[in-house]
This record gives sequence, C-alpha cells and structure tokens, in this order.
Amino acid sequence: MDHQKYRNPNSGGYQKRQSAYQREEDASGRNHRESKQFRPNHHHQYQSGPTPRPNPLSSQGLSTRRELYERDFPVYKQPVEVGCFSLNSERRFFNDARQLRYYVEPDRTPNFDLKDGYKDRFEKRDDSVKERLDHILRWILANRSKLTSRSTTASSCALEVDFVTWRGHLTKLLTTPYEAREGWLLAVSRFRGTLYISEVETEAARRERENRTERHEEMMYWGYKFEQYTCADTVHSSPDPGGVVNTNEAFCTVVQTRLADHRLLFSGEVDCRDKDPNAPGPPACYIELKTSAEICTPKQRSNFHRFKLLKWWAQSFLPGVPRVVAGFRDHDGVVVGVETFPISKISHLIKNEHNCWKPTVCMNFCCDFLSFVKQIATEDNPSVVYLFSYEPHRDVTCSIHRDSQYSFLPHWYVEEMSRSQDSHHQS
Repeated sequence: MDHQKYRNPNSGGYQKRQSAYQREEDASGRNHRESKQFRPNHHHQYQSGPTPRPNPLSSQGLSTRRELYERDFPVYKQPVEVGCFSLNSERRFFNDARQLRYYVEPDRTPNFDLKDGYKDRFEKRDDSVKERLDHILRWILANRSKLTSRSTTASSCALEVDFVTWRGHLTKLLTTPYEAREGWLLAVSRFRGTLYISEVETEAARRERENRTERHEEMMYWGYKFEQYTCADTVHSSPDPGGVVNTNEAFCTVVQTRLADHRLLFSGEVDCRDKDPNAPGPPACYIELKTSAEICTPKQRSNFHRFKLLKWWAQSFLPGVPRVVAGFRDHDGVVVGVETFPISKISHLIKNEHNCWKPTVCMNFCCDFLSFVKQIATEDNPSVVYLFSYEPHRDVTCSIHRDSQYSFLPHWYVEEMSRSQDSHHQS
C-alpha cells in the first residue's frame, strides 16, 4: 500500500521547525438583489519592488489566474494564540478550553471501524443553522482588553485588527486559484475600522447539502469517528470509542497574525493537542486529524498530493498547527494505516508533481484579495454588506447591499461595541 510511504521521518520527538512564517524584522444564485455592482479602477497598490508586475486587479474584478501570484512568499508572521473558546453539545459558548481533547497515538495499523455508532450513537449538528461570526464575536466581547488600544487618543478603530473571520474562510481564499469546481460568496462589513468576513452559502452548496446521499452522510461521520478513536478528554485518560459522537461540540483557538500589511484575527476549530508535558505552547502543540482513502495506485497518490494535501496544508498553516495525523481507510471505512504529515514538509512531498499547487500562489492571492477588500469596502456601516463572489475560472467580483438579507453583524454586538467605544472616548 502506497500510503505506507508517507511515514513520518521525524516522529517521536520535537525538532526545530523549518517554518515558512516570516519574522517581523524583515455560485451563487445570479438572482440575488444587487443595489450596486462594483467596477474597480486600475490601482498601483499592487505594484511591488522596482520591477512592475502584472496587475491582478482589472476593470472586471480580481483575477484568479495563478501566474499572477507566482512571486515571493509574502510576510506572514508566526501566528499567536490570544485566546480560545468551547462550544458544548448544545452549541453554547464558553470562554474557556473545556472541550479541548488530547491526542493518543494509535497503532500504525489500528483497524478502527469508522462505521461504528453511526446508526445509534451520533448526535449531528444541524448544518442548516447559519451561525455566521457569532461565536467569534462573543469571544471578542469577552476579551476586548486583549485587542483594544491602551492609548487614550480617539480612534474610530475599536479593535487593533484589520480583519475578523473564521479560519475556514481564509482557507477557501488560499485554495481559490486551484479551485475548479466550487464557487463561494463572502460577505464583508466594515465596522469601527475593522472588516468582518462571513461566508454566505451559495445556491449550489445549499442544493448539495440538501441532497446528500446516505453514503455521503456516513462518510462525513467517519472523520469524527476517527477523532473519537484517537482523542481523550483528559491528559491521563484514554479514548472512549463506545461513547456518543456529538458534532455540536468544538474547541476553537483564536489567533492573531499579520499577512503583509493585513492584521488578522481569526478562529478555527482544533481537533486535539499533544499531551506531552514538554510539548510547545499553543498553537504549536495542536494536531489536526484527517481521514482519507488508502492509496493503492500512482494516480491516487497524485490526486492526494494535488487536492487533499492542498486543503490540509492551507487549513493548518494559517493558524500555525504543525502537523496533520491522517487515518487511511479502506472502502468499508476501516482504518488500515495512520501517518503523520508535518506541515513544513508538505511542499517537499508535492515538488515532483507536475503542474501542482504552490504555497506562494495561495498566500499571494489571499493577500491581494484582502487588499482588494480594503479598497472596495470603505463605508463604515454594519448594515452595508459588500458581497464578494467567485465562480471557477472567473474573476472575483463584488456587489453592494444595504439593509439586505446578507447583513450578518448582530445588533447585540454592534450596540455593545459602540457603547464601549463611546465610553472610552468620553473617559
């Protein structure tokens, strides 16, 4: 089995990580209501260095052509965890780490049955309920002292960050230049100087969600079941594969970082952490868990490199999670092998793959998209939504909506942030 070739050469100890993080010193439905279609002007803010390069910003929108983003890797600061939160079995928010679990390394050929419990021990989250940014916003309200300026100068910026979003939305941006099948919609509102990015479900995604086959639903469960086999509730306990799998529960890290001149605050779900007491602090102690079909042919291995590893890399690189542990399963959902993929080594795994994805293209596109958003989303008003749309092989375009169904910043957040900022100015 080819997946045995993905043996981790560095398992069993912590080494100095070769980090790509740079240090500081250096389809939607076409009938949605559009009150205004944006046509950006050419802009020289995308020029970098002494030699002009092709400008990805055209009169139509932001280009997704890969060759425009093949340039030096942008500065990306080492992500810093500034907090965390938990969601319980009813999706209630808790400003603590109560849902954090601990990784217990399985045998290399564990024969885990991922089908077990699907019919009788499975509490599935209702994914038709759209929570938008609400959980991150609750975390912000509970932790404003970590994010707001200590200076007494009046400022319209309540948070010292440019963007607030979910890690998953940024992952979609990183993979966009290589995404040939699925489009996306991202809603953006500017409030008190910070840009908030929230995803809107496309019509195609809604249809896919509502028409999933039973086989598809069960295979989605398999990933959660693998977590149950490999995670313990406490540092000294063992996994309990006989328990209920409840996908409402979650532990989320909140990290701050900077991509070029974009200051980012985002949150992402974390599967587990290393239980070694000598492990580094978060996020470097976190581990992402995945399942994938076993690899038996060169074609399967090529597809794994080109598609799976792209998403795994993007998802873990953003918050600084250093490794992915993958359970390779057969057609019947039995895990026949487990391998570890250090994120810093993934670019070496794909380097001999013809016409494969490039990390620099992913990061430069994301960086330019954020610049594109800053240029367009200028009105500081939570009821104004700038809707950015991508369809495969097309430019990213934007439409503007006022007091529409796309508004996503809740009144309780807007009011509390406005009240606290006003009192700060008066004091």
